[in-house]
Amino acid sequence: MPGRRWAGALAAVVTASVLSLTGLAGQAQAADVNNVKNAGFESGLSNWTCSAGSGATVSSPVHSGSAALKGTPAGQDYAQCSQSVAVKPNSTYTLSAWVQGSYTYLGASGTGTTDVSTWTPNTTWTQLSTTFTTGASTTSVTVWTHGWYGQPAYLADDFSVFGPDGGGGGDPAPTVPATPAGLAVPSTTSSSVSLAWNTVSGATGYNVYQGGSKVQSVTGTSATVSGLSASTSYSFQVSATNSAGESAKSSAVTGKTTASGGGGGGTVPAHAVTGYWQNFNNGATVQKLSAVQSQYDIIAVAFADATSTPGAVSFTLDSAGLGGYTVDQFKADIKAKQAAGKKVVISIGGQNGTISVSDSASATNFANSVYSLMQTYGFDGVDIDLENGLNATYMSQALRSLSGKAGSSLVITMAPQTIDMQSTSNSYFQTALNIKDILTVVNMQYYNSGSMLGCDGKVYSQGSVDFLTALACIQLQGGLDASQVGLGLPASTSGAGSGYVSPTVVNNALDCLTKLTNCGSFKPAKAYPGLRGAMTWSTNWDASAGNAWSNAVGPHVHAL
Repeated sequence: MPGRRWAGALAAVVTASVLSLTGLAGQAQAADVNNVKNAGFESGLSNWTCSAGSGATVSSPVHSGSAALKGTPAGQDYAQCSQSVAVKPNSTYTLSAWVQGSYTYLGASGTGTTDVSTWTPNTTWTQLSTTFTTGASTTSVTVWTHGWYGQPAYLADDFSVFGPDGGGGGDPAPTVPATPAGLAVPSTTSSSVSLAWNTVSGATGYNVYQGGSKVQSVTGTSATVSGLSASTSYSFQVSATNSAGESAKSSAVTGKTTASGGGGGGTVPAHAVTGYWQNFNNGATVQKLSAVQSQYDIIAVAFADATSTPGAVSFTLDSAGLGGYTVDQFKADIKAKQAAGKKVVISIGGQNGTISVSDSASATNFANSVYSLMQTYGFDGVDIDLENGLNATYMSQALRSLSGKAGSSLVITMAPQTIDMQSTSNSYFQTALNIKDILTVVNMQYYNSGSMLGCDGKVYSQGSVDFLTALACIQLQGGLDASQVGLGLPASTSGAGSGYVSPTVVNNALDCLTKLTNCGSFKPAKAYPGLRGAMTWSTNWDASAGNAWSNAVGPHVHAL
């Protein structure tokens, strides 16, 4: 969690990219075509040029067809791949591509008017799309995609510059996709049904139907329909869509919600303070769990470890690093904290976490292994702090499976980075919304961050009340309940590389969000008195600073 480095230039690029996004074009005309050549990389890198030999084609994973582009940033090269595309002057085109990877960008230059770009941090296949209009003498544009410095390889597939035929002989216009197959119901709750189906080649989206009426449109191959009645059967179908039209609906499946009386989030105070407890010695005060300040309502044990089994985790107490702290003492301290009304959860991930839940098998392994740790040590639940990306479909599946094992007392917390919660299309945000009915709180990390957009579209820098309130607003307006939103800050300047603010700033932000008082220049449209509270990294760094953070923020949270 602590110590991540942020490329300062990223903030400017993010801002420019977001501000240049202009949305989707209107209905395509009959004569419109895809002007990109080798749009799906079925002919290798033919017609494409990649910087510094950074591009290659791969056979898996792909969005459709048999190949996709893989770009690998290295050093100061961010793996840009581009193609010159023939276009007509004074014409409007929709540029789109399917991408996945940390910070993947798509854009067009040389348009003769305003060049455009957009981006996503999603690590699952996501369609980027924007529009541009060519100038009076423009007959070609350069379309490009690239990753970002120091980030892993990205993937791109199914490019399109859709509009009037530029005469360059691009790929044929798409045809109506086939009907989706394999529709199934992986899980249900008392108020929701989760659906999954097979990918359809050439599809850019899917419509979900409940009882014959469309209830959702999604880009992936899964969806969760919520707001349903308990112990009730519902019929669902899906169709595939692209610019050519919509397929026939799939065969129907039936999903029956469970009986009421479930729900999630465990029993935690309406206003709670979360603190991470370090199972290692990094210079902060070494603590036994029993020494954690009483102001903390949820204690996240950092961290579980990856195993050789995909998706599975384990936990080993660092007895030597913690002054001879024994497993028996640790278990007894968990029980004592629980007897005092506290919750203790096992945190998965952290800055160096490498756990990957990317298919049904690893989702099952994750749920089984976490539940085993809960039984062994007495943990009340799990904290998701995966800072290297996650798959929304399978992490949601894993957490629902865990909920089925642990029941309604399960506590689920999350600690995404600021970039992870900028949009509901992001995998982290999608996961939170997918499991909203069993989610306790999302404590976003408002530190080690660059400048970010607030819910008002303005750019805010970390270290201020406005940064906390304007970014929290995105989650509050994006579908999370106020009780599922918390503010995560370092306990001291030693707890993070950047972003520390005094407890007074934290408390002012809490007041602004819950009461509309003590705000900075940003003021929410309404108050959210049910806001859950705050989180800190870590109880150890808090102790090193004389518990100044918890002594100030704890009582303030509990008095909200």
